Amino acid sequence: MPTMERDSKGRFKGKAEGAGRHIGLISAAAAGGAAIGLMAMVGRKAAVQAPSALSGDWVKALENEHKAVFKLFDLIENTDERATTRRSLHLAQLKHALAKHDVEEGNVIYPALREAGMTEEADQLTREHGYIKQYLYELETMPYASPEWIAKLRKFRTDLEKHVAEEENTLFPKLYEQLSEEKNRKLGVTMNKEGFKVA
Repeated sequence: MPTMERDSKGRFKGKAEGAGRHIGLISAAAAGGAAIGLMAMVGRKAAVQAPSALSGDWVKALENEHKAVFKLFDLIENTDERATTRRSLHLAQLKHALAKHDVEEGNVIYPALREAGMTEEADQLTREHGYIKQYLYELETMPYASPEWIAKLRKFRTDLEKHVAEEENTLFPKLYEQLSEEKNRKLGVTMNKEGFKVA
């Protein structure tokens, strides 16, 4: 059996040095892979949040998100009872879009409403967000092929349309008008940061 030589510090020379280089290369490749994965995740989040961030102001951003949510409802409503996989996928998309939207409104816009003296209105909107989560839970736990499923989805849409109309037609414009241009700009930046976290 061949013996391995040691260097002046007692470390093995030769093959052991080569193994150390290989471990270093493997570690560098793993770090590079992790960096690429992180960049891809950040890129995906940026792509998801970009339409809101580029809307110009927070009211327009939220209106665009509302429109995108109702397009998902359209996709789901245009399925039949045999399209359970498609319903499941679109429901997952809807759930994600509403979760991101909930974070933006619940963590930024509703507190701004409270700060502007519209506490009762903000509390009502927050309660309605709880019912939105209830609808999503019920839809996820019902059989996708049942006629009751699509009826529940349509009831959900009707209730959500009322919620959105109150925000878009009354509360958000009222808040926007009360705030300075700088405060509205900061509100938009903060809202987009929150949305990016969960995009």
